[in-house]
Amino acid sequence: MSEKKEIEIWGRPLEKMTTKDLKEVALQAGGIFGVHGMKKEQLVDALRKAKGIESAPMKKTDASTRQLKAQIRAMRSQRMAAVAANNRKTATILRRRIARLKKKTRHASA
Repeated sequence: MSEKKEIEIWGRPLEKMTTKDLKEVALQAGGIFGVHGMKKEQLVDALRKAKGIESAPMKKTDASTRQLKAQIRAMRSQRMAAVAANNRKTATILRRRIARLKKKTRHASA
């Protein structure tokens, strides 16, 4: 519901606006100080707080970064063994799985 309220007030969701646009909106809204020194996330939070909009809850990740990195280390050792055994198919599969896990760690930390 908060996204619909944002669209009604500013015409589009705050996350989709540029920092420059957010600064202009914050200056027009009034009551927000230090606008030019703020980052995008700070501007979004300040605008939502000024208008009384609750932010949407963040999605929870299924695994922590620590667990994902432990899986990556295990797969790397398996891949090294596959490379040493000259098993290209297994090494390729493991390389792709490692890449997917690395992507999940980046999303989990963000």
